[in-house]
Amino acid sequence: MKFDLDGLTVYFPYERIYLEQYQYMRSLKQTLDAGGHCLLEMPTGTGKTVCLLSLITSYQYAHPNTGKLVYCTRTVPEMNSVMEELGTVLAYRSEELRKEREAMAGPEAIGSSAVVGDAMEIESAAGGSLIDNPNNNSSGSNNDVTTNGNANDNGNGSMNERQHQNQQPRKRKRIYGPKNSKPRNQLGPISHNNGAGGSGVLALCLSSRRNMCVHERVMRESDREAVDAACRSMTAPWALERARKARHNSGQGDGNGGNAGGNNSNYETCPYFDGFQSAGEATSMPSGVYNLDELKIWGKSKSWCPYYLTRQAINHASVLVFNYQYMLDPKVAKMVSKELESESIIVFDEAHNIDSVCIEALSVTIHERHLEQATRSLGRLSSEVSRIKASDATRLQAEYQNLVNGLVDQGLLDAPANEVGLASNILGTDVLNEAVPGNIRRAEHFIAFMKKIVEHLKARLRTVAGPRGGVISETPLAFLHRMITTTSLEAKPLKFAYSRLSSLLRTLQVPNLDDYNALTDVADFASLVSTYSEGSPKFAIILEPNGSSIPGASDPVIQLACLDSSLAIAPLFKRFGSVVITSGTLSPIDLYPKLLQFEPCVSESFNMSTFRPCIRPLIITRGSDQLPVSTKFDDRGDMGVVRNFGSMLVELCSSIPDGVVAFFTSYSYMESIISEWDGMGILRQLTKSKLVFIETKDVVETTLALDNYRRACDSGRGAVFLSVARGKVSEGINFDRHYGRAVIMFGVPFQYTLSHILRARLEYLLTHYQIREQDFLNFDALRQASQCVGRVIRSKIDYGLMIFADSRYNRHDKRTKLPKWILQFLGDGQLNLSTDTAIAQVKHFLRIMAQPVDQNALKQVLLTLEEVEVMSPPVTRSLENGGQHAAPPHATLELDS
Repeated sequence: MKFDLDGLTVYFPYERIYLEQYQYMRSLKQTLDAGGHCLLEMPTGTGKTVCLLSLITSYQYAHPNTGKLVYCTRTVPEMNSVMEELGTVLAYRSEELRKEREAMAGPEAIGSSAVVGDAMEIESAAGGSLIDNPNNNSSGSNNDVTTNGNANDNGNGSMNERQHQNQQPRKRKRIYGPKNSKPRNQLGPISHNNGAGGSGVLALCLSSRRNMCVHERVMRESDREAVDAACRSMTAPWALERARKARHNSGQGDGNGGNAGGNNSNYETCPYFDGFQSAGEATSMPSGVYNLDELKIWGKSKSWCPYYLTRQAINHASVLVFNYQYMLDPKVAKMVSKELESESIIVFDEAHNIDSVCIEALSVTIHERHLEQATRSLGRLSSEVSRIKASDATRLQAEYQNLVNGLVDQGLLDAPANEVGLASNILGTDVLNEAVPGNIRRAEHFIAFMKKIVEHLKARLRTVAGPRGGVISETPLAFLHRMITTTSLEAKPLKFAYSRLSSLLRTLQVPNLDDYNALTDVADFASLVSTYSEGSPKFAIILEPNGSSIPGASDPVIQLACLDSSLAIAPLFKRFGSVVITSGTLSPIDLYPKLLQFEPCVSESFNMSTFRPCIRPLIITRGSDQLPVSTKFDDRGDMGVVRNFGSMLVELCSSIPDGVVAFFTSYSYMESIISEWDGMGILRQLTKSKLVFIETKDVVETTLALDNYRRACDSGRGAVFLSVARGKVSEGINFDRHYGRAVIMFGVPFQYTLSHILRARLEYLLTHYQIREQDFLNFDALRQASQCVGRVIRSKIDYGLMIFADSRYNRHDKRTKLPKWILQFLGDGQLNLSTDTAIAQVKHFLRIMAQPVDQNALKQVLLTLEEVEVMSPPVTRSLENGGQHAAPPHATLELDS
């Protein structure tokens, strides 16, 4: 539908809209109009993504001066899902604008395009089918777009076939929502109807080299590090120069691409990167919506590298889809997002853990084995410097002269895209724009300088791990003072350690930077400690005798822990006009402004409109024997609690069909309780009703277990998946429909409160932001629990049970921190239940949900265009439409008259 929202024409690609979607988009528009930031909590499975894309792209179209939309996601599947949804939104807008142009042009223009119009009508009429969710394509079951090999297919070859298939009308009832078929060419380059969105939109997504490479040999590499190393060895400036000289010496001239020939196989270059460079200014991308597959298809068809092509095209795109790290991690942000205009709109989706992401971006952990690796790396560098001095001394001399001139002249602050180099964790505003100190300009002097730092860190770890050692916590200033006193180093050169190492690795033409990860961590540690040692301590340095998760193992560790999550995101709030932080589980929402130190102009949590109680939260506080159940430290080892949890799971799995997902508070607790259940025979009872699958720390094992879990659910056998809060499954996997009829949260997922880093952060929050320890711990635990149980529901006609198995959830201070859209379904009759009474409620709920969906009731929660127009005040519409792009020409005339 196309509707007016407070003066803005919004192109929403579905026939009807939920009330919370309308409210969500109105809050978004208020944020953009005010030029501020917002916090928005939207119920899970209600089409948050399509609301964001529809509203913001409509706003960009109405206000051409608006900058880019930068949409930040967590995973590659989420990135591709966003691009598919964006393709749907822009295809709908393009079609609506075409109709408007034809209406304004008159009947002659309509007649001349009758063939095209009929074709589009035939195509849009296909596929009116029963769907799970009118406005959410996250499940991808009915609305996936095949992108393999169809970038240039205009669909004409199959037109007669589609006409024949659609001669007979569909008699099956359809819920109001999107049609099953999507308009053609939603992804990839789009040339018809004035390009994507009817206005020539260019939408790109950017990921790592591993996800974007099209070079056959490099794609066969097993991990990210190997792909990066192989790519750099063929695309770095020195690699290209060496290959050019090899071709020249072998008599092949200066042609580009491929192997250098003869015996010069070590000087191979990437034909796609060579083609990209040869094209020069011609490497422009046509309007379109490009996900990762489409970028690879387009790049390969042009013989251009998709990775470098995308990095170059970023400045010309209207919509960008990134991973969080491209905006929050200073190392990556300096290379990718530094040229974004200040008018850009930044969206962080699924941002319930954004404070943790900010802290991890500025933290460094160094183990004892890393220091040994750093020592070996320094030895290799020393040997390489000696070799270069003997064979090509001018290279080192040129580097020295660059360092004398300063970092900017050398290019360390603005290096070429294909340059082999490193970027520091230090925020751009804190980088010193001056020459590198003289005592580390010479390569051999810098290596000796780094050796002193490594030896000092080793000595500190030996002290901690010794018989008189123990955990030590220091401020950066105290740690720096001790280092300077012990090693006689100066503080200022430490700030340049990371930049100087980057320069040296570039000069030595090192292809595989990952071989020097340990050394770069040490340099990063030194630079951060020196840079942020002044003023109020926002970092803590923790030295522990054992940082290993293996009991009894000795693994001393130094951790530079960032305590202030606002440090990484503050430059974004300052630089960009609007930053949108949104998720389904932001409650309690009032704590985020304190943690991130910003003032949102809009902060809202929305209820879920529903035609039936599709969610049933239950708080089980007692087992069938009436003994309390809890995972608190004093009770978790109690055999009565372990037995009650096991019996609860067995009874629930016997009563609930299809898939059940159970979350535990930690890997160690899950392992211990499964071991106890095995001894009690509970697992044998469990396997009588369902197959059992378990999440592990190994990604491959967990992926295989998830695949088999889904197969068991599809076959009708049923399965239970045992997982961990804060794990991979709890963050990125949806258990919609029959894959998750119930989610059980065993315990309250508090952080490990004896962690020294957590203790330091809690003290910092109390001292600087007056956030009490218990308030933060409750906030963190309840958002994790909400994230776990939210996996069960992904659409309005989906349904599921949310079972909180711990007596502490019954407390008012705990349960009131659950999201608003969960609390609306949590009545007094669902509190303080025993296992047997909960089972009775489970059976009653499933019996009700098993009834056919009431189509008329579903239509009542979906607003029509007429109902939406009534909700927008007409006076406001007339006032604001006067200045809106593409507004009716008579809008202000009627008001003036």
